[in-house]
Amino acid sequence: MSFTPTHPTVWIELPVSDLTAAMAFYSKATGLTLERMQMGPNETALFKASDFMSGVAGHLYEGKPAGDGTGPTVHLAAEGTLEEAMDRVTAAGGKVISPAIEIPAGRFFYATDPDGNSIGLFEAS
Repeated sequence: MSFTPTHPTVWIELPVSDLTAAMAFYSKATGLTLERMQMGPNETALFKASDFMSGVAGHLYEGKPAGDGTGPTVHLAAEGTLEEAMDRVTAAGGKVISPAIEIPAGRFFYATDPDGNSIGLFEAS
């Protein structure tokens, strides 16, 4: 098989217990703008991307979070430095789980949101 798409991940859906509270957390923690909208049968909070049609994006929806960091880990871009993002995660009610981890493309850290969803926040080099 030789299928090699530009973006193997095309969409993320992250379940949260309270959409309004989750929008506040993710907006504060990442610096991203979220847009509340109806998508199919669900009311969602869309992570806005500059090039929505060709990039990877996703949304929050009210559902059953895995909790305790046991579900898949979703990595999101973070505004500013990772240290600033770590402070914002904690201030917004999340939990920082790791120190900054260096990789060739930049740095990231693991955290959990207030629902216990596993997330990584990323700072590009």
